[in-house]
Amino acid sequence: MPVEFEQTFRNFLMGHQEKYNRTYHFLILMDSIVAAAKRIELYYRTGALKGNLGVAGSINVQGENVMKMDDIANEIVLHYLASNKRVIQAVSEECADVIDMNKSGGRYFVYFDPLDGSSNVAHGLPVGFLFGIAKRNLEGSIKGPEDFHLRQGSEYIAAGMFVIPTGMFTLALRDAGCWRFHSDETATYVKPVRMILPENPQNWELSFNAGNTSVFSEKVGGWIKDNISKYKFRYIGALAGDFHRLLSNGGLFMYPAIVNHPDPKENRPQGKLRLLYEANVVAFMCREAGGDAIDETGTRILDIKPAGHHQRTTLYVGTKSVIDELISVFK
Repeated sequence: MPVEFEQTFRNFLMGHQEKYNRTYHFLILMDSIVAAAKRIELYYRTGALKGNLGVAGSINVQGENVMKMDDIANEIVLHYLASNKRVIQAVSEECADVIDMNKSGGRYFVYFDPLDGSSNVAHGLPVGFLFGIAKRNLEGSIKGPEDFHLRQGSEYIAAGMFVIPTGMFTLALRDAGCWRFHSDETATYVKPVRMILPENPQNWELSFNAGNTSVFSEKVGGWIKDNISKYKFRYIGALAGDFHRLLSNGGLFMYPAIVNHPDPKENRPQGKLRLLYEANVVAFMCREAGGDAIDETGTRILDIKPAGHHQRTTLYVGTKSVIDELISVFK
């Protein structure tokens, strides 16, 4: 009986780098990101036994309660990013400041959310590890020296997410598609599958926090009322998990602004999701899968120039025809 072999992620990525005549520096960076994801998944799977699924007892820079797994995941990612020597600076959801790593010899900027959807942790539900990667200016005087500016999404060279503990990993490479990998029995990511959002609306899903409908703007509330019956409604409550479904089924994930809350302190007119390591990540993947993403002004997420490394935004991401419809609503 012949032995069956699946293409591994490392082999896939080596082929990609050779096809485009690129160095292996990116391969080394991605190897460390994969190692971090595997370590996070190990801690998550054993978290209940080791008491790691509770609240850490602190508040992060976002003003949110920190779970023990938030701290663990952040420490893991920072360790592996620093050890590969290819990262200039990193931005983490859990750290107030930009983290300097190898500013003189590094090649990449990495923006990441080490544990997306941490409110799911206590219940053992899926969470995510999201990351976006941009490259430093290597052209010297042609483009000017590296100024360490915060990159907008259109400058990313790659973005991806791990859905933990499902063993699934999705990576988008600029102008080279969006690819999903599956973890096999040896914890090796294998079997690249090209992800393209389906155009047939039969299975399209609409994903948002329905409990907030009454506090959205009139435009958004009106669109929901007129269109919700056209979609299957699904909502996991973790961006990585909801976007994971969206890539397979098509439709729309949205996180609108909150503008009509009875308690004005609860309003979020700028949105809740972070631009650099949440919205840009899924927008980049969605673009490579044939979709699009905008904010509530109709501006494409990847075109937003960040003014700060924890900048927030509204987000509408999904099938291009749905996004085009929403642009006409917002404009």
